[in-house]
Amino acid sequence: MGWYICRQSSCHGICTAKMHSASLLSTLLFVLTAVAKPIVVDSFLTLPISKRVNFTGTSTLVERDLARAKHLRSRAEAKLFGRAVISEPVDNQAVTYVAAIGVGSPPTTYQLLVDTGSSNTWIGATLPYVRTSTSVATNQRVAVTYGSGDFQGNEFTDQVTIASGLVISSQSIGVATSSEGFDGVDGILGIGPVDLTLDTLSPATTSTIPTVTDNLFNEGTITSNLIGISFEPTTQVEVLNGEITWGGTDSSKLTGAISFAPVTKTSPASEFWGITQTVRYGASTTIQSNTAGIVDTGTTLLLLSSNGFSAYTRATGAVNDQATGLLRITAAQFSALQSLFFTINGVTFEFTANAQLWPRALNTAIGGQANRIYLIVANLGTPSGEGFDFVNGFAFLERFYSVFDTGNKRIGFATTPFTTATTN
Repeated sequence: MGWYICRQSSCHGICTAKMHSASLLSTLLFVLTAVAKPIVVDSFLTLPISKRVNFTGTSTLVERDLARAKHLRSRAEAKLFGRAVISEPVDNQAVTYVAAIGVGSPPTTYQLLVDTGSSNTWIGATLPYVRTSTSVATNQRVAVTYGSGDFQGNEFTDQVTIASGLVISSQSIGVATSSEGFDGVDGILGIGPVDLTLDTLSPATTSTIPTVTDNLFNEGTITSNLIGISFEPTTQVEVLNGEITWGGTDSSKLTGAISFAPVTKTSPASEFWGITQTVRYGASTTIQSNTAGIVDTGTTLLLLSSNGFSAYTRATGAVNDQATGLLRITAAQFSALQSLFFTINGVTFEFTANAQLWPRALNTAIGGQANRIYLIVANLGTPSGEGFDFVNGFAFLERFYSVFDTGNKRIGFATTPFTTATTN
């Protein structure tokens, strides 16, 4: 879904006592637009979202991402094809972006993981729900499993405050009676496609639950049903370096035009923020041909199909590192490492050699050795051609501004000052 290493057994996170007392700020942006399509507006209100490394438990970063990806795919297939959803052991998501969201009137602030791979917003994993005059019980139960965690509880509607001027009068929220895998945070801010909320309520209903973005648009608070997201690579374990723009895009974050691609119609990637793309290494080495996958802020790494991962491993000469689960290369191999090129709807984006590295200053935060060079490309574990063949996690999104346009069913990308940064 940034960071200090905490050795307290009760914390299970990466932080310090100082961090425990510091509030995590969310970053959101209210932009007025005159048309349905996104435009760039330079006058806005913004608060940062915080990147957090929260590495706990015994599983590696790769194992956590794969558990999440496997469950997302199985959940979509269960809906589309009537297949059983696979249950997996849960563990904290290792690296996340966190937003501070107010619930109630007066609002209580909750620290929520920002997740484009799910659409339910819920609280109560750590900080209990505080009822106010705006709290209304719906008498529905709600439950969601994420692969990296799960929760179940009761549905309420309540006033939700994202930022000054961004207030939803009646937003569905889940209030957890039990949860697992969310130590140190209070729940999730779900900003994926609204259909992901189907089958999360009981007694079962045939209707979806509007997301926070849907409700901001439906109530006329924003005039375009979209969000823009800015992440930045960092070598710090805790940093406020993200921004969400509601209803428009932030021109100060871009160095190029936003190029859009339609949400793919290939299942099961079509159930999420899915696109089709090709991946090339260097001038001519095909890593993955044109195939469908998803864009997901809740995944840390860049996951490729098993054959794409094999091609990448051969091209780079990397070997598997047992301690971290990541690929590892030597300094000489890094000197020879070439860019990856992602072609999305006819536009090619260069993912530099530096972008492919896990930040070396954070090696020990994920169980690695300080002097080693790890790569952020990992094996999805299934071959290409199955409709869910890659996950562009936020290691990818930290190099490109992204736009999730519900109104026009498309996803956009643009270069930023960090596209070619040597932050590693």
